[in-house]
Amino acid sequence: MLAALGAASAPAQSAPKMEFCVFSKHLHFLGWPEMAATAKEIGFEGVDLTVRKGGHVTPERVTGDLPAAAEAIAKAGLRLTMITTDIADMTTPHARAVLGTAAKLGVKHYRWDGYRYNENAPLPEQLKTLAPRIKDLAAFNKEHGLCAMYHTHSGAGRVGASQWDLWLLLKDLDRKHVSFNFDVAHATIEGGLGGWIHSAKLAMPHMGGIALKDFRWEKAANGKWRVAWQPIGDGMVQTVEFLKMAREGGFQGPVQVHYEYGMGGADKGSTTITWTRAQVVAAMRRDLDALRSAAKTAGWV
Repeated sequence: MLAALGAASAPAQSAPKMEFCVFSKHLHFLGWPEMAATAKEIGFEGVDLTVRKGGHVTPERVTGDLPAAAEAIAKAGLRLTMITTDIADMTTPHARAVLGTAAKLGVKHYRWDGYRYNENAPLPEQLKTLAPRIKDLAAFNKEHGLCAMYHTHSGAGRVGASQWDLWLLLKDLDRKHVSFNFDVAHATIEGGLGGWIHSAKLAMPHMGGIALKDFRWEKAANGKWRVAWQPIGDGMVQTVEFLKMAREGGFQGPVQVHYEYGMGGADKGSTTITWTRAQVVAAMRRDLDALRSAAKTAGWV
């Protein structure tokens, strides 16, 4: 039933093999060659490289460091599938250098930074001010053959948490240049029953990438409910059902795996961690294996 609900207006097509890229934030404790070799050892096909403050590549060093990091990734037998940036619009410092360098390297997809609402101003007016910024970004991307993907977080004050606001901003723009980076866990946090299904249906025609992780709700010591991140399959996210929807919707973009549950600091992107490399590799491989099984069940090659 969920798969039927998720069918997009465009005719479904035979799905290619689902390839997974690791969010390099979780391997910040390793340099480029070691990071790439570890991602290959775990079983990933690609890397989503952090190109932002505190990332594997910092924006002010992008022209020299991104080509070097890309070379290390290629030598490990992986693709530099995409980059994650802190670019909000074309006025962000180093935006043109970051995107221009990525384009020269053949990287087509990047995550762009999220927006927040001002709690003291009407939301519709704020969306109106965001629209021209996004159009400028789309124009640059069209010129350089790039696609910006807006990551859908959850939580009060975040543009895109409810999905409808982001849809309003992107609905008239070409998804080849600006799109959703749909995080099904965050969508489930915002709408655990039907909300995530409706959000996925809404986003599907504009979905440039997807991010996968899992969570459950737990009650903290203070009596308040909070999000507790979990390994894939241990939480509330209906991963198989979502991947069926993505397959039937004809999705063909980067698939990123995130590890937000406790992993000795690797979950937070720390450069110094308390887990051993072997422990991190084992945890990451366990989730990747679970996702491959889910993709197979959902009908992906």
